[in-house]
Amino acid sequence: MDVKPCDGWVHTLSEQTLCFTGKVLMDGEWVIRKDCEEMIQQFGANSKPDFSRKITVVVHGDLASQLVTDSHREYSKKLVLAAREREQGHHVCVVDGNGFVDLIDGNPAPCRELQRAQGADDGVFVLARSGDGILGGPLHRRKVGQHGTGALSLDLDHLDRGTRAHEATIAALIEHLAYQQVEVRGHARNAPRFDAGWSRADDIFIAEVKSLTGASEDQQIRLGIGQVLDYTHQLQLGRTDIRVCPVLALEKRPTEPRWTSLTEANGILLTWAPVFAGC
Repeated sequence: MDVKPCDGWVHTLSEQTLCFTGKVLMDGEWVIRKDCEEMIQQFGANSKPDFSRKITVVVHGDLASQLVTDSHREYSKKLVLAAREREQGHHVCVVDGNGFVDLIDGNPAPCRELQRAQGADDGVFVLARSGDGILGGPLHRRKVGQHGTGALSLDLDHLDRGTRAHEATIAALIEHLAYQQVEVRGHARNAPRFDAGWSRADDIFIAEVKSLTGASEDQQIRLGIGQVLDYTHQLQLGRTDIRVCPVLALEKRPTEPRWTSLTEANGILLTWAPVFAGC
């Protein structure tokens, strides 16, 4: 397989050669290595028990943000070797249990950053990413099809225009944030289905995007406010380690200025294309 530079994501299991550090924590349940090895075969991947230069992905069974220090234990040794390979210019991707499940489900998984522990040749940090459990893989503009003609052609035409406007607004938001070197991502596998998300330092932004074409403007904005408040509430429940910032991104400036004060009063950033002020 041709080795491509890592862009921070493992996009597929196909043609990968995996090495497992042991059992893998998959959505709260430990799965033994043998069962994991059987899972990946149907996706065109294979595995090897020992680390070598043929390995393209190491699956770290525990969660991220853990310090691995005991080089005599098998899982530690493999991560230390992966870190050494990276230092020598041969990038080996590392995913955790959540990332492994993402790949099994056909979604990209974040390639984990490794960091040497200060003063320890055999110590490696497996680092978390901002937005873990909330932000999923990179978000791309979807292609929107055109409905055929028929008795419902008028309604479907309105739906198409609204959908195209929705996707165009998402594309504009992606471009706007990419200019600032901020990657827009979808929702994580088990997170609420918000339209777009990104992080800045420790702050996580989740956005609901609403088109105003061919629809009741008031209805669309009310719906967006309710959705993004609900998503934020779900994500903050029982968590004090993150700050989730709700965003309502519109296709264009709303006709009535009252929406700005209403959203501000509820802690929502209201913004719209093409400038996306505040984002």
